[in-house]
Amino acid sequence: MSDTTAGLLQAGLLLVALAVVYRPLGDYMARVFSTEKHTKAERGLYRLFRVNPGSEQHWKTYASAVIGFSFVSVVFLYLLQRLQAILPWSLGKEPVSPAVAFNTAVSFVTNTNWQSYSPEATMGHFVQMAGLTVQNFLSAAVGLSVAVAVVRGFVRAKTDRLGNFWVDLTRGTIRILLPIAFVAAIALIALGVVQSLKSGVDVLNPDGSTSKIALAPAASQEAIKELGTNGGGIFNANSAHPFENPNAWTNLIEIFLILVIPVSLTRTFGKFVGNTKQGYVLLSVMATLFTAMLTVTWLSEAHASGPASLAAGANLEGKEQRFGIGLSSLFATATTGTSTGAVNGAHDSYSGLGGGGVLLNMLLGEISPGGVGTGLYGILVMAVIAMFLAGLMVGRTPEYLGKKLGKREVTCAAVSMLAMPTVVLLGSGIALMLADTPDAMTNSGAHGLSEVLYAYASTGNNNGSAFGGLTVTNDWFQSSLSVAMLLGRFIPIIAVLCLAGSLASQRKVPETAGTLPTTGPLFGTMLAGTIVLVAALTFIPALALGPIAEALA
Repeated sequence: MSDTTAGLLQAGLLLVALAVVYRPLGDYMARVFSTEKHTKAERGLYRLFRVNPGSEQHWKTYASAVIGFSFVSVVFLYLLQRLQAILPWSLGKEPVSPAVAFNTAVSFVTNTNWQSYSPEATMGHFVQMAGLTVQNFLSAAVGLSVAVAVVRGFVRAKTDRLGNFWVDLTRGTIRILLPIAFVAAIALIALGVVQSLKSGVDVLNPDGSTSKIALAPAASQEAIKELGTNGGGIFNANSAHPFENPNAWTNLIEIFLILVIPVSLTRTFGKFVGNTKQGYVLLSVMATLFTAMLTVTWLSEAHASGPASLAAGANLEGKEQRFGIGLSSLFATATTGTSTGAVNGAHDSYSGLGGGGVLLNMLLGEISPGGVGTGLYGILVMAVIAMFLAGLMVGRTPEYLGKKLGKREVTCAAVSMLAMPTVVLLGSGIALMLADTPDAMTNSGAHGLSEVLYAYASTGNNNGSAFGGLTVTNDWFQSSLSVAMLLGRFIPIIAVLCLAGSLASQRKVPETAGTLPTTGPLFGTMLAGTIVLVAALTFIPALALGPIAEALA
């Protein structure tokens, strides 16, 4: 079977699997976040943490809970790393240095999972399991909770309440993430992913000497790493490591896990607003953007360029041979179209246009289909902007889902939309002006610029993947990328919760003959055009100096 045929077959199987679970999972998540019943385990947690599950929160209180919980999570994870030497299953590892510990704590709490260290050489099993894996669940649940609160803003009327963050966080973790991750981990173990508490295994080298290959509880972290669109690997090679992703079947399952919740959330949205066609429109826009970026990346990598690639027949540098170009391109598009950041190949080794494709996937705002929760509220922000632009063109006050979009709503949407570009462009620009940055870049010229731009695009979008040629261990990159992760995560969250609170306080506006339908191809085309237009106007100059220049060279 050719590489192209294998890739198309796996893409087809992925599409079928997502279609099968789309309706039941989407409906189930809608029930989880709308029911008034609490399980026994949940009631026990509420009593333990003194939470009144019957009380609901104003958007400011909801946002404060998100920020407060995330702050405590950063402190806890930082301390775990600094105290590693005295913890069980530390495997003799030293405490993580302060700069790396802070960067890592911020990274995993913000759902970025940017890793400026070699995991198997730096982290013991206890920190991996009790720290990083736990945050993989909780950071994903935070994004899911915020998305649900935003949807409630569109659904509710004449109220200042968006739900209870602690209830949403608990339900998202216990009822959605835990059971799916548990089943996925069992499936991955059955297919060959490692799950071990041993430090490693000795292997005999051809010259008679022995080497130790690190082992880890990989399957349990791999499942939630992909399901929660986190992306931080337990091994340095991430999902290119045979212990994390040994074959084509595990590769397919991992891509499925990356996409399943963000895709199904569009169905959840449709159920909440009482019109599933609203969710189908969002899904169609996501699918169109995803397919376009997959096509660009796949064709770019399959088209040989340069002497080595021409001799090989394709751009095989940086690809695992057990996956090839097709499955590598599919994984790369899925991981950058969401906020996952896991990799099964080296994005830095992609062609100029192929690397530019995965970079642009992030710069679109990671809404095709986006991360767990973040993708849904990200595309809803773009829907608000699209309806505002449509209102300007026809001279009518814009509406979306029966809610007027006035100055406050559009301002909140604009702040959310502009936070990421501001972080990415300012961070990249300052870094490129520093005298020490060229020393951190493996490559000069257009590709070197792409490495820096990719780093800030990845952290500003809470993605976590990287062009590996950039060394980010100095103080500037450790601190500035941490700031990029924090701002890229929490400014949009505060802005969209403000938007939700403003929408929830309004009364529903009845549809009239002048209301623009939002369930047909016209709105879908307008939404997709707005997304592309915003990204093009913002990032084309930077892309022209980086991946576009490299592709044309």
